[in-house]
Amino acid sequence: MKAKMGVSALILLFVAGLWLVAAPFAVGYQPRGAEYVDATVNDLWLGGGIAALSFVTLVIYAADALRDLARRGKHADV
Repeated sequence: MKAKMGVSALILLFVAGLWLVAAPFAVGYQPRGAEYVDATVNDLWLGGGIAALSFVTLVIYAADALRDLARRGKHADV
């Protein structure tokens, strides 16, 4: 149960990071063709960092889960 909640939280953080990256353009507070305003730069860096960190953590969690499944599979055959 705790693992499902953790993975759900990581997925939610990943989606929130992607939203922060897309928000300046989706909401429209970044003028088209203009130099990036400070809020856009902040959203891009913060959203990109959150999305990247949560994605890397999800990959590490998946690799650990696969390693655990492979380890269990080897013991079952012996």
